[in-house]
Amino acid sequence: MGEAGVKSRVAFILVDGLGDVGIPSLGFKSPAEAAKTPNLDALASGGVSGLMDPVEPGLGCGSDTAHLSLLGYNPRIYYRGRGAFESLGAGLAMVPGDIAFKSNFATIDEESGVVTSRRADRHFEGPGPILCAALNGLKLPSYPEYKVSVRYATEHRCGVVVSGPGLSGNISGSDPLKDHRLLLKVKPLDDTKEAAHTANVVNELSDVIRGILRSHPLNAERLKEGKAIANLVLLRGCGIRIDVPTFMEVQGLRPCMVAPTKIIAGLGLSLGIDILEAPGTTGDYRTLLTNKATAIAKALAAPLTPPPNVFVPGEEDPKPGFAGGYDFGFLHVKAIDDCGHDKAMKLKVKAFEAVDTMVAQLARLLWEAEKEGGVQYSICITGDHSTPVEYGDHSYEPVPFTICQVKDFVKAKGGEHVVLSTDLTPFNLPQAADAAKATIVVDESSGSMKAVAGDSVARFGETAAARGCLGRFTGSEMMGVIKHYMAMNTSTTSV
Repeated sequence: MGEAGVKSRVAFILVDGLGDVGIPSLGFKSPAEAAKTPNLDALASGGVSGLMDPVEPGLGCGSDTAHLSLLGYNPRIYYRGRGAFESLGAGLAMVPGDIAFKSNFATIDEESGVVTSRRADRHFEGPGPILCAALNGLKLPSYPEYKVSVRYATEHRCGVVVSGPGLSGNISGSDPLKDHRLLLKVKPLDDTKEAAHTANVVNELSDVIRGILRSHPLNAERLKEGKAIANLVLLRGCGIRIDVPTFMEVQGLRPCMVAPTKIIAGLGLSLGIDILEAPGTTGDYRTLLTNKATAIAKALAAPLTPPPNVFVPGEEDPKPGFAGGYDFGFLHVKAIDDCGHDKAMKLKVKAFEAVDTMVAQLARLLWEAEKEGGVQYSICITGDHSTPVEYGDHSYEPVPFTICQVKDFVKAKGGEHVVLSTDLTPFNLPQAADAAKATIVVDESSGSMKAVAGDSVARFGETAAARGCLGRFTGSEMMGVIKHYMAMNTSTTSV
């Protein structure tokens, strides 16, 4: 137990696509196990670990359903499609009755109707906004009463919102889900007139988008340069905005999030989580991990004190507000998942090593804040699903979970002089080309670190986590585990 009155706050690191399987060329270790991760190992040494099924055992889930489950919202009850998350995160407004799509700029063979590439170009931050501007506000000849809004999101993705009467979110998408397959026609998923009508509207939308992109001068330039053209937008994950209690109402913790990946930011906004800005963070391979750590540490170190009540125009009673500060800081890392989808085994190993460096920087910043007194900090790290590099897609393997008090991390690292000497210089993830040339030497130092607190685990990874005291649990239990750990290590919490 901690000292009376000490508050507890947690930095929650979600590594998208963290889990993997044993790879023969890595000595049947996963990328996380093969990587050199002394700081993640120190978290395991000082904390408690387990294996987690983000939604349920045997389910290969998406990031959106997994995140809902982890944050305490049963996706079988609350999930209404991922399109609204992507669109909200991209900055598009939605009202009840609107439908939205998580969409890809893609390449289609015009003669055959075959989608030759579901991602026109993963690095699309230049062309993406230009093409979105051309699509935003487009008109549907047969359905002039509908408004279409399009905005660039991340990498090859954009958000698309359709507003108008009588729309249903219960329709399929146009995405064939794999390259070299025919573009799909959108179909109703129930027998209602609304669903049938909406499918017709969206099929026309798909055709109109293709016409605009086909004739866009940017695609003509890309063709001359030998680049893949973006002559199609795949409309997938049709969804409506969910109406749920806020994360603070459900969990009793004041949350913030650093998530440049728009679908995750949109999910956070749907749950009332404040989205923080972190310069240089992109949600892809180019992201500055240090700036994510800095933003989360600063938010968690700020005072958590209620200001005078806030008056809302049009309402007689004042509403409670907060002057600043948070006690649950969510830090999202997307690039690991990209490595899995791209089947980039060496890059996934090297990217884990970059995450390990970020963990050291975050621990230093939180330890400096803790030394000022009044708050004890913990760091929790886990994943939302497995994206094995040999599969190139999401799978059903459980993911490792570790939570550790920063003071025990300091102990595992050999003292605060080691932690406080951590270099805080911002750095990028390794480049794919450089990682592909790298020689991966599997880290066999698992016996060099011993557990200093918590359970007997002293290594971060799938196999080691299976021996942790938390055992194997589901994502719906995760917030309970985190809050119990926070309360167990302090006599009172910050809520």
